[in-house]
Amino acid sequence: MKYDYLIVGAGLFGSVFAHQAVKKGKKCLVIDKRPHIGGNVYTEEVEGITVHRYGAHIFHTSNKRVWDYVTSLAEFNNYINSPVAVYGGEAYNLPFNMNTFSKMWGVTTPAQARAIIDKQVKEAGVSSPQNLEEQALSMVGADIYHKLIKEYTEKQWGRDCRDLPAFIIKRLPLRFTYDNNYFTDKYQGIPVGGYTQLIEKLLEGCTVKLNCDFCENKAQLAWQASQIIYTGAADRLFGYVLGKLEYRTLRFETEVLPTDNYQGNAVVNYTSHAQPYTRIIEHKHFEFGAQPKTVISREYPSEWKDGSEPFYPVNDQKNNALAAEYARMAVEKGYILGGRLADYKYYDMDKVIANALALADKIL
Repeated sequence: MKYDYLIVGAGLFGSVFAHQAVKKGKKCLVIDKRPHIGGNVYTEEVEGITVHRYGAHIFHTSNKRVWDYVTSLAEFNNYINSPVAVYGGEAYNLPFNMNTFSKMWGVTTPAQARAIIDKQVKEAGVSSPQNLEEQALSMVGADIYHKLIKEYTEKQWGRDCRDLPAFIIKRLPLRFTYDNNYFTDKYQGIPVGGYTQLIEKLLEGCTVKLNCDFCENKAQLAWQASQIIYTGAADRLFGYVLGKLEYRTLRFETEVLPTDNYQGNAVVNYTSHAQPYTRIIEHKHFEFGAQPKTVISREYPSEWKDGSEPFYPVNDQKNNALAAEYARMAVEKGYILGGRLADYKYYDMDKVIANALALADKIL
């Protein structure tokens, strides 16, 4: 055996585990089927602007160990996520807060906003929500649902809200303060210069091979290490023998525009069917850029198909049961699974890092 660990996937989970292993004197081979490191947090420079290739990645956590860990490797700026939602030519602040309610109804006090929401919830008359639409109406009423939730969600999931399970939207934060800070975590920001240089530091001391697909080269790769950490899709690991897990994917249209400021905000959601995309990202605003040009990315959700990137797991009962079966098979074969794909769960970045650190604590 040439290596102590073969780590399949050079994203956050694999890179953090590799970093911890190298600190313990272990030899690691890290492979990735993509031509770059970083997985979905990969960033690249375009026109002097750090571009998030796979959509916006805004770091936020209340876990001090995770925050201290990432800030020991990279300098983070003080970016605060304050997205805007556009519907019918009007712009509303997110998350739903007093600025949103004031724009929608002309109110100025929390009591006025609560009264309108309570009235609309009562008018909806939903006591036992059976689907996403009923769940939302029972929490925020008709105005917010129809302008800011319904069509956006239908674009995101490719299904009518009445055909989506209620649990998807169990938590709809309503804030009766004038606070546009999307996240409530204590620590927030984006690494200055992007995430790729953070991943590069995590992978120092490792052997890294890109354009290397483990699932297509198992026989040649597996023998090189005494233990395999697998961060890819578990169904693909076993050739989809039990069937394919379902995902939603994203397609990005990225372009350089000859203006210094296209939309005035890093993240603008488009909540109407009038636009086929769900949001536009203007990357320079993540780092308060003053470049003469700008780079924007439009996001188009769709059903996952072979060859596209799996972004969001469809965590219904059927898919979760199938994912559990694949996880059981992986354990039987001696693989250690980790990360959003292997776990078939949507994770924020800090949770991925925390899980990787926990695994390293356990087995190193």
